[in-house]
Amino acid sequence: MFDLTFLGTSASAPTVHRGLSSAVVSFREHRFIIDCGEGTQRQLLTAGLGFKRLDKILITHGHLDHILGLGGLVSTMARWELMERIDVYAGGFALDRVQRLFGVVFGPGELPMHIEYHRLEPGIFFEDEHLEIEAFPVEHRGPDCYGFLFSERPRRPFLAEQAEALGVPVGPVRRQLVAGEAVTLPDGRTIQPDDVLGPSAPRTRLAFIGDLARTRPLVERIQDVDALVVEATYLDQDRDMAQRFGHLTAAEAARLARRAGVGRLILTHISRRYPGRLVLEEAQTIFPEVVVANDFDHFQVKRAG
Repeated sequence: MFDLTFLGTSASAPTVHRGLSSAVVSFREHRFIIDCGEGTQRQLLTAGLGFKRLDKILITHGHLDHILGLGGLVSTMARWELMERIDVYAGGFALDRVQRLFGVVFGPGELPMHIEYHRLEPGIFFEDEHLEIEAFPVEHRGPDCYGFLFSERPRRPFLAEQAEALGVPVGPVRRQLVAGEAVTLPDGRTIQPDDVLGPSAPRTRLAFIGDLARTRPLVERIQDVDALVVEATYLDQDRDMAQRFGHLTAAEAARLARRAGVGRLILTHISRRYPGRLVLEEAQTIFPEVVVANDFDHFQVKRAG
């Protein structure tokens, strides 16, 4: 299960009720910030999330409304939270802008903590025994824009009764089998993992996309995810403007969700031109399982069924 909290849901400029783009995804001991618009550090406090373990920052692309909050956030983390290191993941263009931003905020070579920069390429860029995160390219304005696919690692349940019947003792031997290693018992028999592990349980997947111009190349990439987060900057009445600036309408986002068979659609990056209810109404006519995110909304993303 993934916990998802929105910190900023406005497009381009803040409004009275919406801050600039940012969200937090939590999974087990990990917490990831996705994008860091201006004011993100205050939104973290207002949301009650705080700064603990927020040491991994994922940037969808390098436009200023998605990165300007980084200077203040890093300053606060270093001075008040005594964090020693953060990891920033972004495409080449965004990473260059982030580094230049830090140079302006802190001065050349004067970072208040160690920052590890990770240049994204398509593919898995973070993984442990429970989680993997994949970056995939998306089209917007400018180069090196990415979406992120969070996936639980495949897990095969241990069949304790089967292990008992085979005489597999409790302890390290069973842990080896769960880890996918064959073991040899004292009587000389070799037990394979397939002998005591059931079929892989369905895994939860969350796709998070920032700004987006074209949806068709992504249908297969996000097929059947449990939740899709994507922008809905415009309504269909303004689709010419959406195309000009490399954004989606609510209807286009909903058609993407329908074609990909996602479990739930969560719309963000809402323009101050429209009340949220109009964005929701346009999307719902195409894809009923949709919600328009507001600042501080919290979602639990679970495997459907």
